[in-house]
Amino acid sequence: MADNRGVAYIRPGVVEVQSIDFPKLALGKRKCNHGVILKVVSTNICGSDQHMVRGRTTAPEGLVLGHEITGEVIEAGRDVEFIKVGDLVSVPFNIACGRCRNCKERNTGVCLTVNPARPGAAYGYVDMGGWIGGQAEYVMVPYADFNLLKFPDKDQAMAKIKDLTCLSDILPTGFHGAVTAGVGPGSIVYVAGGGPVGLACAASAQLLGAACVIVGDLIPERLRQARKFGCETVDVSNKNATVAEQIEQIIGIPEVDSAVDCVGFEARGHGAGAGVEAPATVLNSLMEITRAGGGIGIPGLYVTGDPGGIDDDAKIGKLGIRIGLGWAKSHHFMTGQCPVLKYHRQLMQAILYGKINIAKAVNVQVISMDNAPKGYKDFDKGAAKKFVIDPHHAIAA
Repeated sequence: MADNRGVAYIRPGVVEVQSIDFPKLALGKRKCNHGVILKVVSTNICGSDQHMVRGRTTAPEGLVLGHEITGEVIEAGRDVEFIKVGDLVSVPFNIACGRCRNCKERNTGVCLTVNPARPGAAYGYVDMGGWIGGQAEYVMVPYADFNLLKFPDKDQAMAKIKDLTCLSDILPTGFHGAVTAGVGPGSIVYVAGGGPVGLACAASAQLLGAACVIVGDLIPERLRQARKFGCETVDVSNKNATVAEQIEQIIGIPEVDSAVDCVGFEARGHGAGAGVEAPATVLNSLMEITRAGGGIGIPGLYVTGDPGGIDDDAKIGKLGIRIGLGWAKSHHFMTGQCPVLKYHRQLMQAILYGKINIAKAVNVQVISMDNAPKGYKDFDKGAAKKFVIDPHHAIAA
């Protein structure tokens, strides 16, 4: 039996690389004939992982992290027909059966069968079905024929692996945020949050033809990264100008066509309140700066259980949102996990044909698995980087 290692959550602020069981084609005591085992080529640290590592969820100690996975198939169950040993594949972070009503409607973020507690599942994530995470050397993926996206040429894919590794989550999630906010040719777009998902959303808005993309954040390094690929920026910690006033300085009016929340439930206040957590701030500000009839996409994570919430309401995901303002302006909203399969192949093609350079936009930095704990610490400090773990030293410098 081969060895395996994974990145495990130990306690708030601490992750460790540990020896873990080598994956089996099994679901409990039942054989998983529709699954495959992957040798992980790349697996990314996500802001959603960071929520758990900060102790802001009910994640159990010992949870093996990681839901952004790209790998090579080394074993396939007997019922797998279209995915073969040796294929290099991208794994959607949503685990989906392909058989339930929601999966058949391509709403794979809320599959009805893969999590006994609630709709929707993901690898290595709290309350998402108990599936073992992919920040490991090897991982098991169920329902392989339905879930996996095979890259057409392995050598071509490895040459672009720093881009293609983003297909498992942040690129489709950012793209989903832009699409659900109504972004199209000529749109003026505001993206709240300059982390990897926010930058992926900004790059996606450009891919969709937006005329102007504005990224808001309070970390100067992230704002500089956004400007590197043509975005305008807003410093939400500015005490002398509101977000709307800064937008007006850029485009001449204080409102945009579409806005996307890429921050989520750990949002901080704006202006003088930027040092204090205020979880409803982003959503309320987006309603203020989005024009009447505009759209708001919300791929930023909001949870139903937050032990570190600022008050009893926040601890159960209850926020002081001005829904009346959104109603009065006829905004449309879209929340929830991105259904990766809806965009997976199209975004792969956009990468392979050079229509988007997502690795450059999100500033991919490849690290070894042993350096994963340091990657988590640097990311938590606001580094404008997307940390990609290379478990087998397979990615060229």
